[in-house]
This record gives sequence, structure tokens and C-alpha cells, in this order.
Amino acid sequence: MTPLLASRPVLWFLFLFNLLVATAAPFVADGTQAVLTAVGMGAVALGAGVSLYRTRRRVT
Repeated sequence: MTPLLASRPVLWFLFLFNLLVATAAPFVADGTQAVLTAVGMGAVALGAGVSLYRTRRRVT
């Protein structure tokens, strides 16, 4: 399971999908549910983004 989650396509999907949900949550839900959804999805997107940044290919 770890190699699958560490693959670049999966990381890009996690990053983009969770970022989209985090930005749309306040418009779809109300109150505390919207805030907690945005924070949770934002945290996952941030983790995937950091992992993408750490494993980026260097262009020389």
C-alpha cells in the first residue's frame, strides 16, 4: 500500500482533489462542518504537496 500512496500520480490526485474540496467546503456546508472539512482536507492536500515537493525531479 505504501508504494501506491507514494507514487506521483496518486500524490497529484490527493493534492488537487483535496485542495478542491477544501476550497469548496465553505460554499457547500455550513458552520462547524464546513470549517472542519476544509481544515481536514487542507491538511491532506498540504501533506501531499509537501511530499510532491520533496520528491520532485531536478532539472539541470
